[in-house]
Amino acid sequence: MPAIGSSFAKLDPRVQIKNPVMFVLEVVAILTTVLLARDLVTGGANIGFSFQIILWLWITLLFANFAEAVAEGRGKAQADSLRQARIDIMAKRLHDPDRRDLFQSVPALDLQPDDVVLVEAGDFIPSDGEVIEGVASVNEAAITGESAPVIRESGGDRSAVTGGTQVLSDWIKVRITSAPGSTFLDRMIGLIEGAQRQKTPNEIALNILLAGLTLIFVFAVASIPSFAAYAGGSIGVIVLVALFVTLIPTTIGALLSAIGIAGMDRLVRFNVLAMSGRAVEAAGDVDTLLLDKTGTITLGNRQATEFLPVAGVAERDLADAAQLSSLADETPEGRSIVVLAKEKYGIRERDMASLDAHFVPFTAQTRMSGVDIGGSSIRKGAVEAVLAAVSAQVSAAVSAPLSAPASGGTHAAVAVRPSASANSVREIQAIAERIGKAGGTPLAVARDGKLLGVIHLKDIVKGGIRERFAELRRMGIRTVMITGDNPMTAAAIAAEAGVDDFLAEATPENKLQLIRDEQAKGKLVAMCGDGTNDAPALAQADVGVAMNTGTVAAREAGNMVDLDSDPTKLIEIVEIGKQLLMTRGSLTTFSIANDVAKYFAIIPAMFAAIYPQLGLLNIMGLKTPESAILSAIIFNALIIVALIPLALKGVRYRAIGAGPLLARNLLIYGLGGIIVPFIGIKLVDIVITAVGLA
Repeated sequence: MPAIGSSFAKLDPRVQIKNPVMFVLEVVAILTTVLLARDLVTGGANIGFSFQIILWLWITLLFANFAEAVAEGRGKAQADSLRQARIDIMAKRLHDPDRRDLFQSVPALDLQPDDVVLVEAGDFIPSDGEVIEGVASVNEAAITGESAPVIRESGGDRSAVTGGTQVLSDWIKVRITSAPGSTFLDRMIGLIEGAQRQKTPNEIALNILLAGLTLIFVFAVASIPSFAAYAGGSIGVIVLVALFVTLIPTTIGALLSAIGIAGMDRLVRFNVLAMSGRAVEAAGDVDTLLLDKTGTITLGNRQATEFLPVAGVAERDLADAAQLSSLADETPEGRSIVVLAKEKYGIRERDMASLDAHFVPFTAQTRMSGVDIGGSSIRKGAVEAVLAAVSAQVSAAVSAPLSAPASGGTHAAVAVRPSASANSVREIQAIAERIGKAGGTPLAVARDGKLLGVIHLKDIVKGGIRERFAELRRMGIRTVMITGDNPMTAAAIAAEAGVDDFLAEATPENKLQLIRDEQAKGKLVAMCGDGTNDAPALAQADVGVAMNTGTVAAREAGNMVDLDSDPTKLIEIVEIGKQLLMTRGSLTTFSIANDVAKYFAIIPAMFAAIYPQLGLLNIMGLKTPESAILSAIIFNALIIVALIPLALKGVRYRAIGAGPLLARNLLIYGLGGIIVPFIGIKLVDIVITAVGLA
């Protein structure tokens, strides 16, 4: 219902002039309405027929406005929900950023960039900013629609906060980064509303083409009365206008704006905000896709997949020691070791407190963690770190008898230990090398100076990701995995995931250079990122998708923001962009084919009286010239309404190459655009003839 009202409001010529085809249609509708009013006063002929033509001209214009209004309405509904997040907020502006107890309550709209505010549990974050101190749980449901709270903290890639979200626990100090009226929420609302959407380069080019065709048909129709007079006949202005309207590309002209708005709206409903329509279109033309390994191609957390003991050690004993050392380890890797030991050997978790165990946490210096329990010491960690620790223990054990010799038996026993340890070291190193070549991460385990074996941690490639990359390859898109891993590990994961190439040990400079190299080859590049170090590459990429959880620098650099912070959406974004381009191309094909069919309906009918030979072209068997003209005009209006759902939903996306896609569109929308008008116009002709309208 709101779209119906908006359809009439859009009759304002200042609005219509943005669409050249519809503006010309409104001009001729106004002209013919004035002529009809004159004929009503002077008593002109065929007033009933003229009234019907003019009525359907206005209906055609309203249907075109309705298509755009419906598309805008879907975006405005989301914008209205976001406006609810812009509540009146009082901010605690700190006098001294180093102190929490000295603050002044001010309206959020009074905050300026670089102001520092304190946000405590239960408070709303007053404006966009960056956390400079503290850690807090934040409810971002008003922005992302996701009910689960997120952690925001200083000094990392999860420091950006958005105005209108609420702190649920603890406190944070936020440095304001946006001026009043230009916050992320303000930009979201402005961009979502279709009325403020800027036309894309492709859309502008198509508008120019449609305007050119319209101008050509203006001259063509203007020359017809001269030919008619030369043949001894005449054609009225109303009939000429009807011919003109059926000649110009009204179908695609009416739907073009709705297609663009609906494309951006599909991204919004997918919780991705495009900063411009240009970014959506660029996504549809992407040639190279750069994806981070962690969290995009893999699950993001390494998982324990197997226990590999050295000779002389039972696998169950290795699993038991590994689980004991991981019971207090709350990292995903540690929990996966506990679960694997339980699933594989039925080793149940034990209570560390009752065992009087002392957990040794992981540190960057030792690169190990473990547990001291019942006089026994268990350590797990990086292979080199564990080997160094075991070597130190063995050296201590060897040197002790030499400084205080006891008996020959003691010397004999010690002489065996270094030899056994050396064999275990070589075996551990061989296992670790094999795991590394397979793309995994080895963790060595030792108990009381004795090497037990290795835990194989593996980056788990997401299910179905290989098939999705194969689908992108069929579309002609090259996929490149970006990772900080060494080349050997990167190669193994790339092979398992099925990407076309990879960039190992990636630095910000490497990413930027890769994008520039691809663009130098004439390719369009898309990538995602969330950190400040990703900002240069995001800005350089044709499609840069920044995570909403990322830093302010990343969000400002990208031309899209993923509100759910899911890097895998990059693939869907490309699909939505391609769907937008496919929809526009398909409906343009249908519109041109549709116009060709309408010519066969209206031209023979118009000139049959002057050139009887043209009656042979009346292949539809339309009853009278009047019914033919009126049928074509009515069908011209109704087909716009029929295509609105397709314009809003989009043509179904298929991952096929450009050649097969063109052939499919020509077959379905080209051939269909010719056949449908023949059937539709004939049916309208039958109806209006039966009821006596013509």
